Amino acid sequence: MIRVNIDVMLAKRKMSVTELSEKVGITMANISILKNDKAKAVRFDTLSKICEALDCQPGDILEYVED
Repeated sequence: MIRVNIDVMLAKRKMSVTELSEKVGITMANISILKNDKAKAVRFDTLSKICEALDCQPGDILEYVED
């Protein structure tokens, strides 16, 4: 399973979900889906925009966890 650690990076950057949503250009609902590990996929361009907004690498957000 891939865990999405957006909440960790948001806390480190002292950024709100609303602010991230505005910077990335996706809805708060979609950020919540990612944040709550409910997403089945994420587009590379979306991941790239999230990394740009949070000034991080994909590995800072995505983590493999054994089931």
